[in-house]
Amino acid sequence: MSAPPPAICRRCLYAETHPLGLVIDADGICSGCRVHEEKDRLDWEERWRRLEELVAPYRSRTGEAHDCIVPVTGAGDSYFVMHLVKERLGLNPLAVSYNRQTNTPLGIRNLANLRIRFDVDLLQKTVNPQLVRRVTRTTLRLMGSIHWHILAGQSVWPVQVAVSHRIPLILWGAHQGLEQVGQFSHHHEVEMTRRYRHDHDLMGREGPDLLTLFDTLTDEDVEPWRYPDDAALHAVGVRGLYLGNFVRWDPKAQHEAMIRSHGYRTSRFSRTFDSYDHVDCFNHMDLHDHLKLLKHGYARVTDHASREIRHGRLTRAQGLALVRAHEQQPPAHVERFCEWIGMEPHALRFVMDRHRNPRWWEEVAPGRWRFRGWSTLVDEPEVTAPDIGFITNDRRERDPDGPEGGDRYILVGRGWPD
Repeated sequence: MSAPPPAICRRCLYAETHPLGLVIDADGICSGCRVHEEKDRLDWEERWRRLEELVAPYRSRTGEAHDCIVPVTGAGDSYFVMHLVKERLGLNPLAVSYNRQTNTPLGIRNLANLRIRFDVDLLQKTVNPQLVRRVTRTTLRLMGSIHWHILAGQSVWPVQVAVSHRIPLILWGAHQGLEQVGQFSHHHEVEMTRRYRHDHDLMGREGPDLLTLFDTLTDEDVEPWRYPDDAALHAVGVRGLYLGNFVRWDPKAQHEAMIRSHGYRTSRFSRTFDSYDHVDCFNHMDLHDHLKLLKHGYARVTDHASREIRHGRLTRAQGLALVRAHEQQPPAHVERFCEWIGMEPHALRFVMDRHRNPRWWEEVAPGRWRFRGWSTLVDEPEVTAPDIGFITNDRRERDPDGPEGGDRYILVGRGWPD
């Protein structure tokens, strides 16, 4: 007997089956929308003063030592976070970056530009590429994820550096559990924890959980992604603050400010209308997002549309039109991924189909599937998908056979200023 259809928020497009955990109240409004309402009630000047008080004890007395660690990538909220930390708080941060290895030329450029524009020291970690491929094959088979090593690396490398360099304060951007599903209030001032990383970022699987009888991975192989133990954390006093608790978070407005002031570059995607998010990775808004749709019944475009609905830039009907226009666009970089991981495309399709959730997909004929995900359950009048003004500003032509193009990922690339 199939499960009953989930309740869908009456305001945004999220369902109660959201993998981060979400509740819908008696009025049909989800916890994420309710917590978003706080953004219009909070005194953000007072919240900023609260942040200044929290970071004050960590300031270097000489101004020469690093006051804090800031995790950065070639996309996401890295520019805005660095702007807050360096230019508004006046701290001297050490930027740290985990190399996802599926880098785009644009991501390489954005990360280099960030280091130059903000004049910061940057420490990057690159795990053995052969090991990363082996781990990715395992996570693809076990949990249908090609992104686990990135989620694990980006969330643990800053903590490892905090311990090894004895820099206790880590300043992160927004907490997705607050921003998306309202797990917490801004008032809770929730901090980065091992528990949240395990339950949500890592889908409940730490590195040692990847070790099975059917694999060749060893305990030593997963060491790059191991979280420091409590004794090491307490010895340094490691603390991770989320700036989204103290600043009115609005990714579209923030990215556009960074485009104007610091030269952030953007790129168009087929699977979403947001041209600012994850431009540094060939897979995130492509094959990784397709796997998300197979497993959870919704794609990243639903996250983007729900966010824009909450900020009042889209109606629910317009958001739904955008979701339906984008979510089932085919991934464009499958062959590139297959070459990298050493797998035939038909073998990849077989593995991905094993992770299709029967709640959202019905096999109507061998190899033919009918989608029954979240967007099919929303009742809204049909409207034309609107253009809400996301900027695409990376129009430079590249030699497809040169060092900045071609069919392979860029492991380590030359940074270049424009």
